[in-house]
Amino acid sequence: MTGPAAPAASTASIRERFDRPVFIVSTPRSGSTLLFETLAQAPGLHTVGGESHWLIEDIPAFSPAARGWGSNRLTATDAAPAPVELLARAFYAELRDRDGRPAEVRVRMLEKTPKNALRVPFFDAAWPDALFVYLYRDVRETLSSMIEAWLSGAFRTYPQLPGWTGHPWSLLLVPSWQQLNSRPLPEIVAEQWAITTETLLDDLAALPRERLRALVYRDFVASPQPVAEALAQSLGLEWDRQLGPLPLSKTTVSQPRADKWRAIEPVIEAVLPIVEKADLRARAFVEELQSSAT
Repeated sequence: MTGPAAPAASTASIRERFDRPVFIVSTPRSGSTLLFETLAQAPGLHTVGGESHWLIEDIPAFSPAARGWGSNRLTATDAAPAPVELLARAFYAELRDRDGRPAEVRVRMLEKTPKNALRVPFFDAAWPDALFVYLYRDVRETLSSMIEAWLSGAFRTYPQLPGWTGHPWSLLLVPSWQQLNSRPLPEIVAEQWAITTETLLDDLAALPRERLRALVYRDFVASPQPVAEALAQSLGLEWDRQLGPLPLSKTTVSQPRADKWRAIEPVIEAVLPIVEKADLRARAFVEELQSSAT
């Protein structure tokens, strides 16, 4: 005589509990933290509370250290079912809404980690209904802020990067980073911005336009209320907050100003040829997306 049959193992994927996750993507130091912290106030959105660097990279399949220190790049071929399921479970366990309540069943997730600018095809494969918000900031302002981040020592992502000399590696790890070794820091930062932007634009351009949104940082900080309302509506979210002057984001290094980059204007001007092509493309892409949305 045999006992009762064991219950069948569930084959449902935790990914099925995610409904149109929203990924803010941009180059580092483009204001994405401020946008993330603002949009996270939308009712019904859930976040892990901040950036997901180690939540993602604690999974060996997604860790640069376990992948020969290539870069932070992840594509559709990296979206194997098992590690993606681990990632989805890690996200889901940490998700909270604006009032600190955990996720229940189906959930709208908002995610913002600068390295995700190199991972759009991966997240597209993991969540084919994902929406991507591209945030563009004036390249001169961004380069200035990136240089400041490197020099501050507060953004060292891979301080023991094998074979790297000079300032400890900061911010996202771009493909072909080895070719930047021994170059002056402003050139490293400019190449980091250009490589990230070209990669990100290639990836976004491959997606259906209805899954893309675009914002300009300067427009957002100038008129946060209408921009946040319009963005939330376009993402299928409600908006019930009245925004006053935007606070400093938690990753701010020094008081932001539109002209702060002019303190090192000769340095920025010297590296603009490195970023010029990618910047023209980025501004045209934003204009295209915004025009098609009206």
